[in-house]
Amino acid sequence: MSPPCHTSALLLVFMALAVAGAEQSEERSCDVIGDESSESQMERALLKKLEPLSHMRFNVTVEKGKTENYVYHFRVCREVNSTSHDFGGLVQTDRQNGKITVIGRINETQVFNGSDWIMLIYKGGDSYGRHCSGEKRRAVIMISCKRGVTAGSFSIISEEREKEQECFYLFEMDSSVACPAENSHLSVGSILLITFVSLIAVYIIGGFLYQRLVVGAKGMDQIPHFAFWQDLGNLVADGCDFVCRSKPRNAPAAYRGVGDDQLGEESEERDDHLLPM
Repeated sequence: MSPPCHTSALLLVFMALAVAGAEQSEERSCDVIGDESSESQMERALLKKLEPLSHMRFNVTVEKGKTENYVYHFRVCREVNSTSHDFGGLVQTDRQNGKITVIGRINETQVFNGSDWIMLIYKGGDSYGRHCSGEKRRAVIMISCKRGVTAGSFSIISEEREKEQECFYLFEMDSSVACPAENSHLSVGSILLITFVSLIAVYIIGGFLYQRLVVGAKGMDQIPHFAFWQDLGNLVADGCDFVCRSKPRNAPAAYRGVGDDQLGEESEERDDHLLPM
């Protein structure tokens, strides 16, 4: 083989290895059951909502006497063991003999939700032996809303394998990704109050800066419209006096006092008898 041909062959080999390595490094994600065109917008939105949990790994150990001692490994829309290429999203490991059983695969995924929960189902697991008519295993993971927690404790609830069909493993975990979006509901009064307080703040701060920087005021004169606010109390009192007065201002008093004017009039009447006839 000539040197140019040898070099071209090496380049092709390196390119093939690079492509293979890139394919292996890219982790597979959930594939909803059915054709890609049949996936609903809701299913795509839910899978995207679960993306923050995809880089995490969850384990739970179950021990029942001396016969059952298992560890369950779970990942959200990712393979537990990407090197095995078995699509296993939830895998059971027997701690006694090391046997690995795929409970559910991410290439047969179902997902749906409620107001505060998301249910993720992996189908297509390894077949049962003598249970459930030998059908394939299935994992059901209930993700419940818990605000402030990215991913809470992962646990197994039960394994339903005494039926003839539709057997499943049921798991649960808490996560904030299952929570509905928080909507801020402000009343009309709250909006008006916020607007009023904002305008007052702008008026005080803006007026203070104007009086200080433009007018050159000092001390209390820096307060915008200081003379008006200083007389505000008197103006309010006058307004209350005008509005709340129950009779006209020129109405005579309901009683007669004993002032100096009355005493003066009485003294003049008493001196009349002293004048000469």
